[in-house]
Parts: sequence; structure tokens; C-alpha cells
Amino acid sequence: MKILFIGDIIGKAGRNLIQKLLPEIVSDFQIDFCIANAENAAGGFGLTSKIVRQLFQENVDVLTSGNHIWDNKDILNIISTEKRLLRPANYPKAPGFSSMVYKTKSGEKVGILNLLGRIYMPALDCPFQIAETKVPELQRECDIIIVDFHAEATSEKIAMAWYLDGEVSAVIGTHTHVQTADETILPNGTAYITDVGMTGPFDSVIGIEKEIIIQKFFTQMPHKFNVAKDDLRLNGAVINIESNTGRAKDIKRLQINW
Repeated sequence: MKILFIGDIIGKAGRNLIQKLLPEIVSDFQIDFCIANAENAAGGFGLTSKIVRQLFQENVDVLTSGNHIWDNKDILNIISTEKRLLRPANYPKAPGFSSMVYKTKSGEKVGILNLLGRIYMPALDCPFQIAETKVPELQRECDIIIVDFHAEATSEKIAMAWYLDGEVSAVIGTHTHVQTADETILPNGTAYITDVGMTGPFDSVIGIEKEIIIQKFFTQMPHKFNVAKDDLRLNGAVINIESNTGRAKDIKRLQINW
């Protein structure tokens, strides 16, 4: 089975990339299932019900998220009922779903778990202890399990990958918007990459107009952040997984310009 994981979608620019590029990517790479982190898809911060539905219409199968999932209050209108939209499992008493088993078009099962790191991030429940509970629950239903670990610190992401090596098919890092070149298959068959990158404008500072961010660094004054518009690229990774064992055979980074 080939699973496509798309890096953090940034605003309208990122959504346009999904619309234009995803059909060709699915065809060229023979993708069976598509996951995308979409917590920044609404104006660069948060997500709305309308955008969730739009991304599903563009053949994204499941949306994951992170610390910005609550930035747009409209998400509360859909997050409690839409099982294809996940929020991090270590929010202690939040609405919505954090892990789920889905069926591909061919009938195979894929389990997905969304976790949030704690280093330089909100003080939430321990992601390692949450994984210790959630992963066995998914294992009872399926062999293929993908973890979106939305975290800042490289050390925390690598530690999670080693902890889950052989227990899940892939640990995919999100959040920093900068694609790393450390994709690998760990000894017991878990695919890993520290950060899969972002889908949006690269003539920017991680998606936001660079002039605004530079000015903020100079002044430390609040500014309205606007999503940039130029040098559009889709970042992602394709993971090839043995269906009968859940072990990853290969992981390849994608960076496609448009």
C-alpha cells in the first residue's frame, strides 16, 4: 500500500496546490490513501467547516492537525461529528476525534493517530503515555498505523519514532513547515521523517509574508500575519507499506513546484 502524507497546508495558496497537483500525484505514484495536515488551511491559522469539506472533495482522505486547530471557532461546528478530521490526542478534554481506523477504496484498513509535542508547545498530556494507550487500541483493528507527531523539537520527534519502532508503520513529523532530509526506515520497519514540510508559498517565512515577520523581529510589536502568495510548492512524503505486516518498505520525500 502507498500512503501519501501532505505537509501542513497553508492558506488559500496551499489549498490551490492541493486542487491542482493532487490528482496527478495520486495517479503518478499510485497512491492508495491520502493524509494531509490542514491546521493552517484557513488564512494560515486554523480551519473551517467549509475548507474541511473542500479538501475532502479534492480526494484527501483524512485531515490531521496540531496546536492551531482551535484558532478559528468555526471548526467547532464540525469537529465533533467529522471522523475524518483528527485533533491531537493529548488535549485532555477537547471535542473531536484523535485516532481512527479508516478503510481504503480497496477495503484495507489504515489507523491514524494525531499527537502534539510538549517542548516549546502548549503544556498538554504526555504524548508518549497517550501513544502507549492509543497504539494498542489501533493494533487490535489494523496492521497499518500512521502517526502524525506535530512537534517543534527534533529530539522529541526522533524519540517518539524510536519508541514506536515496530509498533506503527510510520511516524511523520509536522509543525515546523521546513522539510527535513532525514527520511529513513528504522530497524523494526517504521518509516520516519522529522518534518514533512509545508504546502504553500515558499517566498515567505514558513508561509507568512516575509516583510511582516522581519518587521516583527525588529520591533517585537504585534502585526497581522498574511499568507504569502509566491513560489508555491507541495511538500509531502510517499510511504510504501507491506499490507500484511504493516512494516514500511520505503519512504520518499516529495517537493513539487507549481
